[in-house]
Amino acid sequence: MKTVTAIVGSPRRRGLTYTATRQFLDDLELFGDVKTEMVFVADYNLGLCRGCKTCFARGEECCPHNDDRDLLIEKMKSSDGVVFASPNYSFQVCAAMKKFLDRLGFVFHRPCFHGKAFTSIVVQGIHGDGKVVQYLDFVGRGLGFNVVKGSCSTALEPMTGKDRTKMEENVASQSARFHKQLFKPAYPAPSLFQLLVFRMSRTSMNLTLGDDNRDYTYYRDHGWFDSDYYYPARLGPLKRAAGSTFDAIAARMYKR
Repeated sequence: MKTVTAIVGSPRRRGLTYTATRQFLDDLELFGDVKTEMVFVADYNLGLCRGCKTCFARGEECCPHNDDRDLLIEKMKSSDGVVFASPNYSFQVCAAMKKFLDRLGFVFHRPCFHGKAFTSIVVQGIHGDGKVVQYLDFVGRGLGFNVVKGSCSTALEPMTGKDRTKMEENVASQSARFHKQLFKPAYPAPSLFQLLVFRMSRTSMNLTLGDDNRDYTYYRDHGWFDSDYYYPARLGPLKRAAGSTFDAIAARMYKR
């Protein structure tokens, strides 16, 4: 049995974002091997990121906010799959979702969701869907997830029959793809871009940081300064050569 948590940024409890997300989770549960939960960011006490960078240098436990951030992170860690759902507000995710994502900044430095599936759901009234979905899917990759391309549904309230049918078809297709990802091998071989990001990041940290920095000790303790990738992955000759090249380029950049 797999577990999936949908984190909904919308402040509306019965809006179109809720409708699309509820259908997505219901469609997953119809497979019979998935348990789901929907949580609303608005139910959690989250302060705005202050940009102090304490989480980067000293660790996330030293964040000056004493709030509910870690409760949401724990829900993500205990799930096999995670969904970020947001309405398109002013051509971006809504404020509550962005507030939460900003509080995850340290995870982009120290990704910890490898082996888990991710997707995004965006609902809008008129325009802008592609960029918002692209942003959320990029966020998912940065956090370490295996990403299933997100979806966007366009509809006004009250929904027309045509818009409702299109949303249902859109979400049904996405849930089927996401279910398939849940049962795929959890640790696929990285793409060249993923390999580049890992090698450049670890080399820069190794050369510029030390034992007094959490990013450094996190990479050191996970063995990432010496590994091929974040997790054991089979790299072919091309990717092995590319990885060595990325290491060398980063070394030259950060030794200047």
